Amino acid sequence: MEALVFNLTTAALLVVMFKAGVALVGPDTVQQRRIPWFAVGLTVVAIAGVVLQLCWGGAMDALDSDPSKAGWWRVLTSVFMQNGGVFGTAYNLATIAVIAALAEWFWGGWLMLALFLAGDLLPQTIGSLFGETASTDPRNFAGSSGSTYFLAATLAGALLLRNRGRGSVLLALAVPALGLAMWFAQENGHGLVSVYGFVLGLIVWALGRRVIRPDRDLTQAPRTTVGTLTAVVRKR
Repeated sequence: MEALVFNLTTAALLVVMFKAGVALVGPDTVQQRRIPWFAVGLTVVAIAGVVLQLCWGGAMDALDSDPSKAGWWRVLTSVFMQNGGVFGTAYNLATIAVIAALAEWFWGGWLMLALFLAGDLLPQTIGSLFGETASTDPRNFAGSSGSTYFLAATLAGALLLRNRGRGSVLLALAVPALGLAMWFAQENGHGLVSVYGFVLGLIVWALGRRVIRPDRDLTQAPRTTVGTLTAVVRKR
């Protein structure tokens, strides 16, 4: 029962952050936006990691982030190792694709990747400063969920500052509120990394709002958009 509640609250937090991301980019603008190629590339790398695990039985031992093992690369490669079984792996791949697309449309491709990387490096750095144990890491030495939740939370932070109405403010504030509640009630690391991501989203948007162009696809429509791609797929 405890595991079920843990999984439900973890999924609920992502739903809230997804809604915040959609509200941020504008639900009616998705069809007009360019194909999020950086998000596509990130998802392909994540899928390649799963394929590697299926083909090589020693992939997890060589590439996870177990602190008892040596290897500078582990902090990076462990993000693309999955250890949640079939359902958990499918969930992680689907969520990284959707969240990365929303984040790319708002932050831009390179900044999205930088924030995803921050979601891998920053939580464990903060945790080590305060003496947190490895059990607080939502990835448990492997998996992309920690970085995905962090990235999704940056969108909620930006949504709060953009202030698109009372509903959007409440939606944005629900992310750190739910994240903290999950951390204190369950020691659910997904909640804690979401708080970190929310704060970083606030900082990045506050400092970079003059150069970040989240509506660039609407002012200069790209040749290939989500709408045109969808139309081609439907014709086939």
